[in-house]
Amino acid sequence: MKSLADYPNLAQRAATGFAGAALIVFGVVFSEWTYFTVFLLICFFSLREFYRLAGLDGMEPQKFIGMLAGVATFTLSFLIEKHLLSYRYYFFIFPLLSVTYLIKLYKTEKKPFTNIAFTFLGVFYVAVPFALLNHAAYESGEYNFEILLGLLLILWASDTGAYFAGIRFGKHKLFERISPKKSWEGFWGGALLASIVTFIISLYFTSLPVGSWMVMGVLIIVGGTFGDLVESLLKRSMEIKDSGTSLPGHGGFLDRFDGLLISAPFIVAYLEIF
Repeated sequence: MKSLADYPNLAQRAATGFAGAALIVFGVVFSEWTYFTVFLLICFFSLREFYRLAGLDGMEPQKFIGMLAGVATFTLSFLIEKHLLSYRYYFFIFPLLSVTYLIKLYKTEKKPFTNIAFTFLGVFYVAVPFALLNHAAYESGEYNFEILLGLLLILWASDTGAYFAGIRFGKHKLFERISPKKSWEGFWGGALLASIVTFIISLYFTSLPVGSWMVMGVLIIVGGTFGDLVESLLKRSMEIKDSGTSLPGHGGFLDRFDGLLISAPFIVAYLEIF
């Protein structure tokens, strides 16, 4: 039998998790503006963390331009989905990012285009998935917290199930080259708990039919797992363990929201196309 000592930082992890989840749930449920505020902050700190990591690896991205473009992308998508702005305002993003080329002309760097690429990557990898959540929130034409909250609950269930099942039963490596600690037992434990939560959500959140919730559950389980692996690949390439220390017991913002960054594009594509 496993003891509590076998679950590293469990108390700290649980305290941070409950506090963060409570804040996010309140923001999502209370109003569209509290949702916007909470996720704008998450997007901001995640972007800052990404560019800090890039700097640790010797890259010199344009942090200010990248963070400004990322925050603008999230903000514009929210205001456009809320019908306060026309979609034409999206075109402000492209000249803003293009300023990066001009700045690099006046800087002496060994790999200017690599640094430009990392500037763009921060926007695409971090800000765009968060911006896509606005499409999910306004799927019905007006703000509805059910889809967004359901997505988050399923993702958290998958992470929680994977954590406990992985420590308790983990023997067979899931992707040892990228993440030695992750196991197939953890994956299936997360998938089981997420599937149960998905079914319960489908009974109470009627914004989507049961079949759509099940599809979204699969997308979150698979996309969230790959999101975790992709972020592990990022950290491994930079030879670091955690993306940051902002969230005690969980690492940084990228560590906590990595599953969302990969699953969100697939979920929104499913909602918009099917």
